[in-house]
Amino acid sequence: MGIFDKLKTAIKGNADAGVENFDNILQKTREEFLLTSSYFYDPSINKLSVYVDIVGKWENSKKIDFAVYCIEKICSNATERWGGPHNRIYEENQLRFAYIKQIFRSKLTIKGSDLKRIIVAIYNGTNKNKFNFQDWSLAFLLNQFSKQQKDHSVDQEAREALTVLKKHLESTASSYLEKEKTKLLEKIEDLLFEKEEGNIRSVLFLGEDDFTPVANSIIEGLQDRERFLWYELIAKAQKATGAKPSKKYITEAKAVITDLGTDKFKKTVQELFTTLINLKETVTEHRHNYSGAEYVYIEAVFLSSLNTEALKGLVWMCSLFHDQQTIQTISKLGDRCFKKIPQKGPSAPGVGNACLYTLANSKGLDGISQLSRLRLKIKQNNTLKIIEKYIQEAAAKHGVTTHEIEDLAVDDFKLKEGKREWNVGDFTAVLHIAGVGKSTIVWLKEDGKEQKSVPVVVKNKHATLLKKIKDVQKQVDQATSTQRDRFDRMLRSNREIKLEYFKERYVEHGLLGWVTNNLIFNFIGDDITIQAIRSKDKWITATGDEVNIEQYTQVSLWHPAVSTTGEVKLWRDYLIANKVLQPFKQAFREIYLLTEAEINTRTYSNRMASHILKQHQYVTLAKGRNWTARLIGAWDGGDQDTASLLLPEYNLRAEYWINALNADDAFNETGIWNYVTTDQIRFINTQTNELVDLIDVPAIPFSEALRDVDLFVGVASVGNDPTWRDSGGLPAYRDYWQAYSFGDLSEVAKNRKEILTGLIPRLKIANVTTIQDKFVVVKGKLRTYKIHIGSTNILMEPNDQYLCIVPDRSKKDNTGNIYLPFEGDNGLSVILSKAFMLAADDKITDSTITSQINR
Repeated sequence: MGIFDKLKTAIKGNADAGVENFDNILQKTREEFLLTSSYFYDPSINKLSVYVDIVGKWENSKKIDFAVYCIEKICSNATERWGGPHNRIYEENQLRFAYIKQIFRSKLTIKGSDLKRIIVAIYNGTNKNKFNFQDWSLAFLLNQFSKQQKDHSVDQEAREALTVLKKHLESTASSYLEKEKTKLLEKIEDLLFEKEEGNIRSVLFLGEDDFTPVANSIIEGLQDRERFLWYELIAKAQKATGAKPSKKYITEAKAVITDLGTDKFKKTVQELFTTLINLKETVTEHRHNYSGAEYVYIEAVFLSSLNTEALKGLVWMCSLFHDQQTIQTISKLGDRCFKKIPQKGPSAPGVGNACLYTLANSKGLDGISQLSRLRLKIKQNNTLKIIEKYIQEAAAKHGVTTHEIEDLAVDDFKLKEGKREWNVGDFTAVLHIAGVGKSTIVWLKEDGKEQKSVPVVVKNKHATLLKKIKDVQKQVDQATSTQRDRFDRMLRSNREIKLEYFKERYVEHGLLGWVTNNLIFNFIGDDITIQAIRSKDKWITATGDEVNIEQYTQVSLWHPAVSTTGEVKLWRDYLIANKVLQPFKQAFREIYLLTEAEINTRTYSNRMASHILKQHQYVTLAKGRNWTARLIGAWDGGDQDTASLLLPEYNLRAEYWINALNADDAFNETGIWNYVTTDQIRFINTQTNELVDLIDVPAIPFSEALRDVDLFVGVASVGNDPTWRDSGGLPAYRDYWQAYSFGDLSEVAKNRKEILTGLIPRLKIANVTTIQDKFVVVKGKLRTYKIHIGSTNILMEPNDQYLCIVPDRSKKDNTGNIYLPFEGDNGLSVILSKAFMLAADDKITDSTITSQINR
């Protein structure tokens, strides 16, 4: 006789007791439910008076009798959970399922014999394939039971029941419930485990992914006591649910970590997180045949849902620590988890959100600094809202603005004037910021002479300090890039600060002092404002006059949109004459002033309308500039979108209308349109939600919004793609490609033209290079070439034959030694690279280019 037959024989129960009463309860429940709804799909009965006043007040044993009654009735007259005709039987069974769920999830004392009755009623040999464990709310039942068995082993009756349940779960295949089934089996294993002193059950990572084997080998490689405590931590981590941990969760985790030892915990958790940071997605190709056709799709898996919960719990536990290494690792992990998997989304958003929580709740401001960095890298709109919320909460907690909290959070890395020194044995290491995201480490001997590489003695005897120096270098490079982008966006706000704050937080700050060194600032007094730039600890105007800034009280970043053309030209001439490199475009920033046409249209601008953009590229650019934008596709409501940019300092929201370009079924395998067309730009008052006349929009937000949109068009337009026409593109829209590729110059291109006009005469190719209208004209040895200053596309004389040259991003930019007054215009570098190459066209060896030139 098998174990299941023994259970049936052992359990008689009182099958008929109270059945008539239970039938009456169900009838009353149905009548009351119909008073408010006729929809019986997964009904809720917890607020019905039948439950509140009668069933909910029953004693424990009667509730279990009623649950068993419901199970047996369902099994006797239903074939499946949701299918079949929606008749009286269906409606009553849905109410029975609802009662089972409500009873199992409410406070209930369950003995071993009770568990036996319930399991036997469910798996009675006739209905085992009709319903799954989730239909019976078994997770709720076992949660109740396990809480009551926390400190002792289960009795024999419960053990037999759990063994039957385990057998049925293991024999059931249900891919969409795999996570829930695995968790339920883990709970059963925990209940069946003999809880005796010195007997420790191993708890490891459960998910089916590439992280599990590596992570489990790390845990299994620990010493016994350490490994046993990690089993406890993993079990705790696997219970991580919700958006943030409870105080109880963190307290319980802290007790185990304290027992383990903080350093040991950090060492192992760092190893686990580093494994995940370096983990690549597993890509599987699936093929299916349907109606004679083969369909292929690619599935990319990074982290299973089971391991997502476990890692989320471990990340939460790290909110107990506030050291640089932990915060840096959590930030890197968050960055990795929000990395997008094509056609799927963020790799592991659950773990990523846990990283944001931990950074926001770390002591001090290092975590906020990392949130500020992530805000500039992450593209998902909902994630950006979470980061913004955390930064606002931190600002409110410290009684400062969000700008100020981000200022305060910037580490100076003990830099002085962009440098830091370490004494390492007989050598001195000097870290020097060389540019945005770039720094160098120079090794000096005792006599001050430079050592070309890291000294061998330093590698051998000072490896720990060497690693620390290199880590600082990475952090400095990361910080200069982050702060450059932050100050660039700050130009939108026209923020004013006090002079003393400016000197303390910017000028005298080790890192921000370098970032702001070549920027132009407004110094504001009672009745005068003057612009100045720092040069060798002095403040100089565009005409070279020295300024005593102490006579001014307020400071702001200078924006060329609110200056005259003459003032802007003076600053541009000053930068070029003194070879000043700005970290982003400030003096040479494109300015967008209101046109006559926009005054006439009054509430909207068509300046950036009627362009064809590559949708994925456009959305990535928009999100990178802090716009809210989404991908649209061939589904209901997927034919248009409105990208928007909040400008809170002005109570404005800029909007850019986007429409799907439905031509030749130009969408990818997920239904997302390959191309979109552009429409109007508008401004909305965020307080009244009304359209604002363009003439009433301040110059700075107007110029900045249009500058962003010009960037989207300038980069994502199909007119910029030299291969679009030849590779097919959209035949009906080739005229647009031709018009954009060689048409009028945008503001960005006009700016390039101005820079090139002053730059080309100083280049080696000056004698064969000129600027003519919209083109940089290069006279090569074989032909003459016209490089369009906007699109960077090329025509060849005498017949304006198109020359297709695709820039090789893997090759080093050969314009690196050419002085440019700002960083960040890739198009300018492409034009110069092409000009240098074409000036020596007789030395080109690439057959894809020479075949066109010699045609």
